[in-house]
Amino acid sequence: MASITYDHVTKRFGEVVAVNDLNLFVEDKEFLVLVGPSGCGKSTALRLLAGLEEATEGIIKIGDRVVNDVPPKDRDIAMVFQSYALYPHMNVRQNLAFGLETRRVPKAQIEETIKRVANMLQISELLDRRPAQLSGGQRQRVAMGRALARDPAIFLFDEPLSNLDAKLRVEMRTEIKLLHQRIKTTIVYVTHDQIEAMTLADRIAIMKDGFIHQFDIPQQVYDNPANLFVAGFIGSPSMNFIPCRIVQTEGRQGVIWETGNGRSFFLPVERQGLVLDHWLGREVILGIRPEQIASGFHEQEGNPQMHEIESVVKVLEPTGPDTLVFVDINGREVTCRVNPNAIKQPGEPMKLMVDMSKALLFDPQTEERIGK
Repeated sequence: MASITYDHVTKRFGEVVAVNDLNLFVEDKEFLVLVGPSGCGKSTALRLLAGLEEATEGIIKIGDRVVNDVPPKDRDIAMVFQSYALYPHMNVRQNLAFGLETRRVPKAQIEETIKRVANMLQISELLDRRPAQLSGGQRQRVAMGRALARDPAIFLFDEPLSNLDAKLRVEMRTEIKLLHQRIKTTIVYVTHDQIEAMTLADRIAIMKDGFIHQFDIPQQVYDNPANLFVAGFIGSPSMNFIPCRIVQTEGRQGVIWETGNGRSFFLPVERQGLVLDHWLGREVILGIRPEQIASGFHEQEGNPQMHEIESVVKVLEPTGPDTLVFVDINGREVTCRVNPNAIKQPGEPMKLMVDMSKALLFDPQTEERIGK
């Protein structure tokens, strides 16, 4: 069994705490993504698992075995790096075979493994080429192939797609996901790209300053972020954060939005189980995603959580299937995702439908979500 356990793991570099009391359990065959901004501790957490760094405190287990003092070569892991780390003087076949040869695997078995891995990654026609003769995507496939050839219990990926262009990143994301479906091996994948995290992961751990701020399945992280950091980090374009005051009008609790044309709109906040009596008259931060402020995408009638507002268009950003419209609400620039056929031009007033069913409220002091 190739489950992974971080039990109160801390890593310090002098006075700098890179990983702070990390507690995490990764199930056998699970695809875990560690995601966060630069310096959040995600790569250090991966290197601790690989044995490339030594934990200052805590216990790391692979299966039921404590591996804190186990050398990297004996941990039954394979790692794919951002830099590919291929031997430039060897061809693809030799790069794939190198790790097996050093472990004295029989020659016939090496040839069989190379053939299987090359077919799986569609690099059979590249076996006689050297790395300098390969594209970035082909080099990354070879790096993955070298890891696959070892048939490890765990695969570790350290930002493997960072050096690829946008189109190749999309293609390689699909390759990696298909690979996991085929081999069904535990994978820990580190990235700063939240799109990679959302599309690849069975579960995501969002890190900042050495801490895990939320650990859950992708959709749950997107719909119910634990705090302002997670809400702003996950999602593209980012969630809108609008300062508001909780008010009560005709027995309904909600917020007032003042739009760019000087108009005011009352929007009820009525999520199931959310009690706002304690917050009446107090400032909160309302979080709402761009797709929840839209126009022209679907029928709005009959939805009690849908409310119409009007604001003045500041800027348009066409993206093809939709257009991002920027407006002012409560003095903040807010992004709306709009059907291209429904847009108005900058400077013109535009009616927008706001879906409050998934609107979130955050405490401006603690930055935690209200009513978790």
